[in-house]
Amino acid sequence: MSGLNAITFHTGDMARAAAFWESAGMAYAYGGPDATFTSMRAGGGTFVNLQLVESREASNSWGRIIIHVDDPDATHAALAAAGYNPHAEPADAPWGERYFHITDPDGNEISFARPL
Repeated sequence: MSGLNAITFHTGDMARAAAFWESAGMAYAYGGPDATFTSMRAGGGTFVNLQLVESREASNSWGRIIIHVDDPDATHAALAAAGYNPHAEPADAPWGERYFHITDPDGNEISFARPL
């Protein structure tokens, strides 16, 4: 079970961003126009996530890509053993995934996860 699961975009206006994706035919899976984090079904088991940030400039980032792997703990251990620095230990999230974040050598944020 590995592959692209979601892409997360930062937004300064959740209601505006959610309305755009809802107009594009996506349904809410988690969160909503008043949430700080929203996940919308994009089809085929893929999601578009929206994360509220104070400003895109302040976040210094466009968002994050989420990749499903069979074992986030093993992926975390392998990356740490190779000298990379995950942001934290794998954890169970309230949205139903075990995940961790890491920044790749080019500064792109990646989340490795699996459904609980």
